[in-house]
Amino acid sequence: MPPIRLRILLTNDDGIDAPGLMALRQSVLAACGDRVERLITLAPDRQRSECGHGVSSATPLAVAQVGEDAWSAAGTPVDCVRFALARLCPEVDCVVSGINAGANLGTDLLVSGTFAAAREAHFRGVAAISISQYRRPDIARQWGHAPSWLAGILTDLADRVAAGERRLWNINLPAIAADSPPPPAVECPVDPTPIPLRYRPTDCGRYAVESDFHDRPRRPGGDVDVCFSGKISISSWDAVGFPAGL
Repeated sequence: MPPIRLRILLTNDDGIDAPGLMALRQSVLAACGDRVERLITLAPDRQRSECGHGVSSATPLAVAQVGEDAWSAAGTPVDCVRFALARLCPEVDCVVSGINAGANLGTDLLVSGTFAAAREAHFRGVAAISISQYRRPDIARQWGHAPSWLAGILTDLADRVAAGERRLWNINLPAIAADSPPPPAVECPVDPTPIPLRYRPTDCGRYAVESDFHDRPRRPGGDVDVCFSGKISISSWDAVGFPAGL
């Protein structure tokens, strides 16, 4: 029996022109090309990072076609998923969001637009995958490694989606040299430890938030610890809702 072909929607929160979105498309096609019936893209028309699960319901949503099976919207990542599922491709089998330029781990999931897009699809009964790339200032920013690092993971998840799984997966690639062999992938829980915050006075009654993202506290074996240790972290949910502690 030939494999079931999938209809996949791509989105992100970094905007339609983000290199991470192109890397995501290349990764999906490299891993699942013969399984893809249709690959649709609908992403915000500009950077919308850290918008959480925000929506733009107060004003009409402007949507423009920017290429073959590709659209941009003047809204949030959640707006993009809602519009796509309602009008553009209601028959989609899986929504894949990313690849975000920066990690989305632990309590950051509550403010991440990348993760919110996948979570919105999951709320509506569609399998969803959120993918992010952890960045450090001492590691060059590259994207060409993504297809090889994600190949086995996306092939496995495509099989599971085709078999009827409607889970929500959150994947983070570690900040290691791009020419490294594909790092191991570890299934792990979401770390509920918040990042300590400090607010530094600047001027005119304003305060700049300060936090140490790279040395944040973490629980052994949680997603922050796994990704920061040079491995690919994978967390998942099989029912609508937040993980314990979030």
